[in-house]
Amino acid sequence: MTGQHGHSVVWMQAALAEARTALITDDVPVGAVVVDGDGQIIARGRNQRELTGDPTAHAEVVALREAAARRDTWHLDDVTLVVTLEPCAMCAGAILAARVPRVIFGAWDDKAGAAGSVYDLLRDRRLPQRADVTGGLLAAECASLLTEFFRGRPTSREA
Repeated sequence: MTGQHGHSVVWMQAALAEARTALITDDVPVGAVVVDGDGQIIARGRNQRELTGDPTAHAEVVALREAAARRDTWHLDDVTLVVTLEPCAMCAGAILAARVPRVIFGAWDDKAGAAGSVYDLLRDRRLPQRADVTGGLLAAECASLLTEFFRGRPTSREA
């Protein structure tokens, strides 16, 4: 377990680097990476809603699209998605649609989280697909990036 945790920290640090890059375009600093079964990062994503004007351009969706394009298949049933913020309902749906079996996230989202806080779509037994979820990895670092971004901004803006 220690080895897996060590790799997970490295992957989350890569996701945090993506999140910091989102700040350049004034996007909410959320980052994600997709990791293959050998532990290699095969795709990266960050929030790009402001950059692209696309309301679905959340970090997870961007990373999943890149992974699917690289693999030339939407079946991502042997990867791990690592993301700095608990996935929302839209992203949880995309994760399940892509058949991603494992999700690791950093900060909990007590407003819109769909991986254990507000909702638990990723582990809902009523759905045909499920994912193993590990939350809270480097949570303080992931949360502080978001807290700093939203400091002084209107509270109606969602991550």
